[in-house]
Amino acid sequence: MALGWFDRALAAVAPRAATRRALARQAFDGLARGYDGAAKGRRTDGWRTPGTSADTEVAMASALLRDRMRDLVRNNPHAAKAVSVLVNNIIGAGIMPRATSGDEKLDRTVNALWEQWSRRCDADGQLDFYGLQTLICREMVEAGEVLVRRRLRRPSDGLDVPLQVQILEADFLDATKSGQGSGKGRLVQGVEFDGIGRRTAYWLHESHPGDVFGAWQGGLQSHPIPARDIVHVYEKQRVQVRGVPWGAPVIRSLRDLDDYEVAEIVRKKTEACVTAIVFGDEETQQGVAPAVVDADGKRIEQFEPGLIAYARGGKDIRFNQPAAVGGYAEYKRASLHTIAAGFRVPYELLTGDLSQVNYSSIRAGLVEFRRMIDAVQWQLFIPMLCQPVWDWFTQAAWAAGRIPEPVVPVEWAPPKFDAVDPLKDAMADLLSVRSGTMTLAEAIARQGRNPDAVLAEIAATNAKLDEAGIVLDSDPRRVTKTGSAQAADAFAATDIDTSD
Repeated sequence: MALGWFDRALAAVAPRAATRRALARQAFDGLARGYDGAAKGRRTDGWRTPGTSADTEVAMASALLRDRMRDLVRNNPHAAKAVSVLVNNIIGAGIMPRATSGDEKLDRTVNALWEQWSRRCDADGQLDFYGLQTLICREMVEAGEVLVRRRLRRPSDGLDVPLQVQILEADFLDATKSGQGSGKGRLVQGVEFDGIGRRTAYWLHESHPGDVFGAWQGGLQSHPIPARDIVHVYEKQRVQVRGVPWGAPVIRSLRDLDDYEVAEIVRKKTEACVTAIVFGDEETQQGVAPAVVDADGKRIEQFEPGLIAYARGGKDIRFNQPAAVGGYAEYKRASLHTIAAGFRVPYELLTGDLSQVNYSSIRAGLVEFRRMIDAVQWQLFIPMLCQPVWDWFTQAAWAAGRIPEPVVPVEWAPPKFDAVDPLKDAMADLLSVRSGTMTLAEAIARQGRNPDAVLAEIAATNAKLDEAGIVLDSDPRRVTKTGSAQAADAFAATDIDTSD
């Protein structure tokens, strides 16, 4: 290990410190050699890897990332499709709740009250709760985060439960509020924390900062809203306070693909403008484009499709032959694979191109995607949005005297995944229920339906069939000898083909 002039000078006055410095450098060099990713050289020149915190990185980039992603979703069909695929799979028809207090009478009351409230829960008066879920999920994916505000209403407003929720875009959160908060707390990009790190308030603008009319009316001012009245929905990729758009890793790839396609279109149009060039002897034909005179008498040259241009100095005609450029399809397919990976959706769902897959490969490819969707539903969307809104609902219903207690346990049923082969999936559910590895309620909930409502409908149907003298094993909770025999015969007679 070579010693520099500073090391030699340090050794002359402080040999012990120089020794420690040399040993530390030697240890670091050994670590860098052990990990190629930590090596320095020409291959890593220009690679910026700052050790900033997640909040610092988000603060510097979130607003621009959000604006660029929104522009891409507005104007780029692939970005719009990626967001749509994620929202449709995470929310679908809606993530539905079912009260599970153990008291059947209370559960029925709460479920009926929820059905009434969910139809009128939107503070804007346009969507039901499941429509709000779709909008919230879209904002979370496209903009990276979204705020939901609790709005308590007066009894005179005529609501079954005096509560509504309001959706606020991430722009309402005042990102300039950072630093020391009240007391021993702190402010991070508009979110206020107390001394032990609990969220206490959100500093919100009165109007959207991008709304010109709102800005005129003081919309750039912000005020603290208690954290108990706000739900903040975003994906935590690190220990961070705010989120970023899901498509952030491929924003440049989407833009580059747009630029490449525009360049191809312009090149093709330019080639199509010149059909042929005639070489003549007349001195007046000095241009390669038709002569056009503007209002001031000035000569203008222009190109147009099907143009035959005249040039001096020759006596023949030469037709233009546009050059064929290959590799366009391959480049676009490779770019779309990159974009699909950045959005975490399968290439086939992003593009609708199924030419490269068969039955087995598409099923296998969807397994990992569905596992990711399950994780988002159960680890992000339900605990961050659905459960807090349910708690708001039960508290408001209790305060209004509609239910006897403010806390009611709940189970959530995300939307089902449509089966590629419905027969095989149905027989798999049947085997699971019959073998006791899955309850009937779980099987019904996997279909995105309320088990209590479905079982009540089955019971009513069975009662009508019994009156008519028809035996049908449509309710697996009531397994008679006749019903068991029918089910066994039907299962044995079913030929399940597991091949492609």
